[in-house]
Amino acid sequence: MDIPLMETSIEDSTHSTMAASGYSEKAIGYYLERPFMGEMPGADQVSEMTGSCGDTMRVSLKIDQDVISDIRYQVLGCPGAVAAAMAAADLVKGKPLSAATRLNDGDIFRVLEDIPVQKHHCIQLAVKTLHKTIADYAAAHPDSVRR
Repeated sequence: MDIPLMETSIEDSTHSTMAASGYSEKAIGYYLERPFMGEMPGADQVSEMTGSCGDTMRVSLKIDQDVISDIRYQVLGCPGAVAAAMAAADLVKGKPLSAATRLNDGDIFRVLEDIPVQKHHCIQLAVKTLHKTIADYAAAHPDSVRR
């Protein structure tokens, strides 16, 4: 049995579906490329949260002299959750912990430029999970975190 070749790739199909759903090119790029996705062996802190929608995020941080030297998110969720997590990581990698604690929803939304309104809670989950991870690290290392 001959199976016809698909004329568009899965990535092209995903891109067009996300664009039609209201995601910006920047948000689509984060979702498709996933530059900060995955596990981090030897992380200094790993924390996890589940949002009200059921999406779950895990953040792994590598900290060097109170600076986030590396960050990874693991996301079990929708494209909005993945894009928001990748944008959050992009904004805080290489930054002091004190600056990362000031990251807010608006910062991520400005980077993503646009995502569907019903996905704005994904941005909140990315921020809350990052803040929880930093707070957990600070609780475990009270003498090393400068505020």
